Amino acid sequence: MDRRQFLMTGTAITLARPALADARGFGTWIANFRARANAAGISDRTFDAAFQGAQYLQDSIERDRNQAEFVKPMADYMGTAASDDRVRNGREMLRQHGRLLARIEATYAVEPHVVLAVWGMESNYGQRRGDTPLISTLATLAYDGRRGRFFESQLIAALKILQNGDVAPQNMTGSWAGAMGHTQFIPTSYEAYAVDFTGDGRRDIWADDPSDALASTAAYFRRFGWQQGQPWGVEVILPRGFDYNQTGRSVSRSPAAWARLGVGDINGHAVPNYGDASLITPTGAGGPAFLVFRNFDVISRYNNAEAYIIGVGHLGDRIRGMDGLRAGWPAGERQLRRAERVELQQLLSDAGYQTGGIDGQIGPNSRRAIRAYQAAQGLIPDGHPSLGLLERLR
Repeated sequence: MDRRQFLMTGTAITLARPALADARGFGTWIANFRARANAAGISDRTFDAAFQGAQYLQDSIERDRNQAEFVKPMADYMGTAASDDRVRNGREMLRQHGRLLARIEATYAVEPHVVLAVWGMESNYGQRRGDTPLISTLATLAYDGRRGRFFESQLIAALKILQNGDVAPQNMTGSWAGAMGHTQFIPTSYEAYAVDFTGDGRRDIWADDPSDALASTAAYFRRFGWQQGQPWGVEVILPRGFDYNQTGRSVSRSPAAWARLGVGDINGHAVPNYGDASLITPTGAGGPAFLVFRNFDVISRYNNAEAYIIGVGHLGDRIRGMDGLRAGWPAGERQLRRAERVELQQLLSDAGYQTGGIDGQIGPNSRRAIRAYQAAQGLIPDGHPSLGLLERLR
């Protein structure tokens, strides 16, 4: 590969030649960034070692600008998240790393099946940790500027990790967006929460040995309030004629109070008192319903997508021996794209059902409008913004 030199504060840093015009200012940006890195405590020695051979990664730019919205049908997503292979492999990892996971649980009070579920979801138990050079991708994304402040903060954190000696620059790899290791920490989360569980002086989440990565995930969950012994959620059955105004994270009751409304587990019994819970119906009346607890919120700190949270929770349940869900996910049911949500709100407003704004955000006002429309049409008023509802409005 052709190479060129950028002179930076007395030290020559070798950069791969950019292939596209968008990269013409990349070297100058790095030269200017040095002062900001120094001000954050990064030495010139660390900076030079980190940026030796750094490249402008056009693929990272394209993927950042074209991130697809989550529109995969829940049936397909969950079929992958808690597939038989992933469950079987998770149970095998539990067998292989049982002693390690027991020590992690004793230290952080986070159960093994939970840690394994995150590991399975994030990297398929270490099989897909990512091989993109972290300094290159973070510098590229910071230089691009679309989310420059965020990615520059991640780049500074990555340089601090290198300066601390946790990993060598050539071994600091991960995803195109800068997530690293077995359980895909971003650099700022790594800085704040990663732990040296092996006691070798390094918080090595990249090594083939997953000890530090798995312990770091448990430490992260504990920091955000994981409650040992509490499930993330419990699948429940709703009574006929249930008032779907009671669903959503803004409504919270004890399991006993939910039982008085006819909400019970799949065997018809009251859910044990694990604490206050909210009732969610991710695909409306046509799919599973769950009472979700505080631990649901803890998982959301890792990834706030509802499908991901349920995926981690259900995969963990399956790893520890629980059965699959009783209710099936509706075939083909997916979340609406933003443009479709805007269209849905516009059509509801045109029909006289006020959504409180046409912004693509399906909040309480939009759900009330959906329920009112559904009731007028003789549908179950579950407030779910489905593709079928949109097509009916059209």
